[in-house]
Amino acid sequence: MANKEEESLIDFPCYFPIKVMGETVDNFSLLVMQVIKKYDESFNETAIEIKGSSEGKYISLTCNIYVISKKQLDEIYIELSGLSITKFVL
Repeated sequence: MANKEEESLIDFPCYFPIKVMGETVDNFSLLVMQVIKKYDESFNETAIEIKGSSEGKYISLTCNIYVISKKQLDEIYIELSGLSITKFVL
């Protein structure tokens, strides 16, 4: 039986959508992609779904990332959340 740290409701490996939201700045998409590519070199940035807020102040990126473990997914969330330009990572 796996311990609680290893348990997950996600079957790895898989594609997993991560939504990253932040203020609209010129390099937002580039910085997010740089983090993701550290963990998934095959990540195709053309597959990102980009939405702006109605007033244009915020942007959200939905990135479908290939992940192989819960540890990798957690590391991606931590690094993306640590960027000064991000507000939320879901």
